[in-house]
Amino acid sequence: ICWESDQAAARGLVSQIRDLVNVKDSFTRMNMERQQERQVRIDASQRELDEQHRRKAELEAIRHEFFALFSEKNPWKRGKALEAILNKYFAFAGLLISEAITVKGDLGAGVIEQIDGVIQIRGQLYLVEIKWEVETLGREKVAPHLVRVFSRGLAGGIIISYSDFSPAAVTDCKEALRDKIIVLCKLEELVRAIDKEASLKDLLHSKIDAAVIHKNPLFTPPV
Repeated sequence: ICWESDQAAARGLVSQIRDLVNVKDSFTRMNMERQQERQVRIDASQRELDEQHRRKAELEAIRHEFFALFSEKNPWKRGKALEAILNKYFAFAGLLISEAITVKGDLGAGVIEQIDGVIQIRGQLYLVEIKWEVETLGREKVAPHLVRVFSRGLAGGIIISYSDFSPAAVTDCKEALRDKIIVLCKLEELVRAIDKEASLKDLLHSKIDAAVIHKNPLFTPPV
């Protein structure tokens, strides 16, 4: 206002300053956005790392409980503890649908059926039977679970045993494969999977595929 002859030059300088400020602001905003994106990636990586540590600690706790069973002398306590630990393991693997189910009859009939657990694999439900017995598991031990499976529509069956399966029991399960998916699993397979931090889903997928494709309910995939 005071120096009219300098107004044009002043306006030009102000415009230059404004452009410089805008450029600086743009770089500042871009840098802030980059910093925010970087922080988001760092936070996501940290959450993933924390989740890995949490799952590793959870699996280690399952392993510790699992191995502690081998020193338990009471068969009933050992069997109930094994059932609970395996259900934890199934839940850890994202498979568990239900823990132990007790089916009772009419008034006074008492318990008529006991299912150790129910899991879901590839959209298919499987009733799980868990056995820890010293003697080889014979057909008389396998048959009740086959009956439970056959009485439940589309459900399949998995039997997990500490001991071996007798040839007759394996044969009965092979014959059942004509109508149902039946999988026989040794407890030591799960022990190896836990010890090596292998995928339980992959292990069971391999066993189910062998049962369906090759009619081998007792297939033991490498872990």
